[in-house]
Amino acid sequence: MLPIVVIGLAALVVLSVAIGAKSIPISDVLEALGPGSDPNNAHVIWGLRVPRTVVGLCVGVALGVSGALIQALTRNPLADPGILGVNAGASFFVALGVAVFGVTTINGQVWLAFAGALVVTVAVYLVGSAGRGGTDPAKLTLAGVALSAVLSGLVSAMTLLDPKAFNEMRYWNVGSIVNRGWDVLVPVLPFLGAGLVLAVIAASSLNAIALGDDLARSLGTNVALVRVLVVLAVTLLAGGATAVAGPIGFIGLMIPHIARWITGPDQRWILLYTILLAPSLMLASDIVGRIVQWPAEFPVGIVTSFIGAPVLIVLVRRKKASAL
Repeated sequence: MLPIVVIGLAALVVLSVAIGAKSIPISDVLEALGPGSDPNNAHVIWGLRVPRTVVGLCVGVALGVSGALIQALTRNPLADPGILGVNAGASFFVALGVAVFGVTTINGQVWLAFAGALVVTVAVYLVGSAGRGGTDPAKLTLAGVALSAVLSGLVSAMTLLDPKAFNEMRYWNVGSIVNRGWDVLVPVLPFLGAGLVLAVIAASSLNAIALGDDLARSLGTNVALVRVLVVLAVTLLAGGATAVAGPIGFIGLMIPHIARWITGPDQRWILLYTILLAPSLMLASDIVGRIVQWPAEFPVGIVTSFIGAPVLIVLVRRKKASAL
């Protein structure tokens, strides 16, 4: 199965570079990847489509892995950075920075997105852990949905009050990788890389936590340390992805389920398949967004919502919902 997934991702990378508003034959696309090609085609390929494809790969990996981590940590199969409010927190802090402090550079927005992701992740976890019974997946989900609704409403209100300041954020707010290039991605890459390293470190310990905190401790797992590592990883990954492309939902929800159906409950294999499948879904959604209204485009966040909403309904209706 793994070779098929790798080949599928490679094919989507090629399609992402080949398909766009300007119709370029595949032969010319391949020629543009080498020296001595047509300057106009080379500019479209190297200046626009290749950076956009790399951004899609990185954002997809970040959202997928952060979703897998949240599902494993909370033992909630319906958790993802969007449903638990992480993306909304990052979006709110970025919008607040734009409206109040006039922050318009990616370097400033990255730190705001990280701060928002961290604050909301901690807040949702504290609310979900309060009261009798400790951490409850249902309470975590409800807390995340409630905070997401509140923060999304505040972002909408700020946008309406000062539309001029938020003019450049219209596509960002719905989730888009249009016109996202190296200048946006490079400042975020170190944080995405650090988050991915933390995820790999925590993967094996998450297998023990899936059995319950008490049993994990009896197996020698430092549950508190693993939780800190996971929260940091989710903050870096989801915050960085949101800073680059805006709040894109459902990738972190769907892909870990697909990976779990393929591999079983081992978090190390789930993360491996998620790293390959999440950018595949991201690129596929972006390609669909380019095709359905060609030569205009649908933002990738809208396409993933169309795909993800029915999947969420199916997961909710399943009795076990790929139980963790």
